[in-house]
Amino acid sequence: MQIAGKLVAAIVATSRLQALPKCFAHRNHCQTVLVPVVLAPHDVFISHRGPETRRNIAGLLHDHLLRRGHRPFIDYRNLKAGDKLSEKIDTAIRDCKVGVLVFSPRYCESSYCLQELALLMEYKKRVIPILYNVKPSQLRVGDISSGPCVSETELERFSRALEEAKNIVGLRFDSSRGYWSEFLQSASDAIIEQIGQSS
Repeated sequence: MQIAGKLVAAIVATSRLQALPKCFAHRNHCQTVLVPVVLAPHDVFISHRGPETRRNIAGLLHDHLLRRGHRPFIDYRNLKAGDKLSEKIDTAIRDCKVGVLVFSPRYCESSYCLQELALLMEYKKRVIPILYNVKPSQLRVGDISSGPCVSETELERFSRALEEAKNIVGLRFDSSRGYWSEFLQSASDAIIEQIGQSS
């Protein structure tokens, strides 16, 4: 009985609970029963600098992948009030099949973005870099203006991860010249191909 109780507790702790009415024939009332619903892990993790990309490339790519039947993770859509930020991000990165790095002009100024980048590289995930209105030469770890302060050791870790990511063939998009629909289609195709190869 103790083992069964621990199993139920573990399922409840790692699952979302869905309330379902349970009616009893011998009584004239219904009782709500919580039933654990185990959700599949996210297959794509989208790392992006929110102020620059949330309302355009990152958000649109998330929605495009969702419509094509995938489970992308993006912070502002998947984090809920009360979630432990680092725990949720770490789990989503650990469980994903593909990481998408939306490099924008100020991406490297965020310690949160650089932490996601480092974790994707350290977990040896398949990664697709997207250079959004930025050139690879403009991407370097320097003045971090958002997120918690980081040590010299962390800066070195972030720099190694960034150099590794810059050596991966990615996609480029210039929002002043490119066509959104074509780019979203080709980016989604590339991501879905990588998901298939990681399965």
